[in-house]
Order: sequence, then structure tokens, then C-alpha cells
Amino acid sequence: MEGLLDFLQWPAMVVSLYAAFLIGSKKAGKRVFGFWMFILSNVLWIIWGVHDEAWALISLQVALMAMNVRGIFKNESQG
Repeated sequence: MEGLLDFLQWPAMVVSLYAAFLIGSKKAGKRVFGFWMFILSNVLWIIWGVHDEAWALISLQVALMAMNVRGIFKNESQG
């Protein structure tokens, strides 16, 4: 289990990059999906952060998750 938690940072990074790519779309639906991917990456980073006791990273991810939820609502109201 320890090795799996150590490895988790890599999928979290890949999902974060994919989400950033989607957020740049001109289509609201793709942007919303990007925000959902960012939320997935936030969860992955939080899990990794708890494992690594990276409390500042966890705090950052919680704050970013709140902004991603806001982004979903802002984009769905435009769609």
C-alpha cells in the first residue's frame, strides 16, 4: 500500500495537466469537465498529502477545490 500511495503523485500530476488543458477550451462543456478533472486531481493530491503529511499542500488543494466548484457553477450558467 505504501508504494501505491507514493506512486499516487504521478496520476495526480497527469490529471492536473489534462484538466488545465481542458480549462482552456472555448466550449463550456469541456471547461466544466476540466473543472471536474481538477477536482479529481485535488482529491488525489489530498490523499497523497495526508500520506506524506504535507499539510500546506492539503490546505491548498481544499482551497483550489472550492474554486473549481465555483468554476463549474459559473460555466454551467453560461452553457
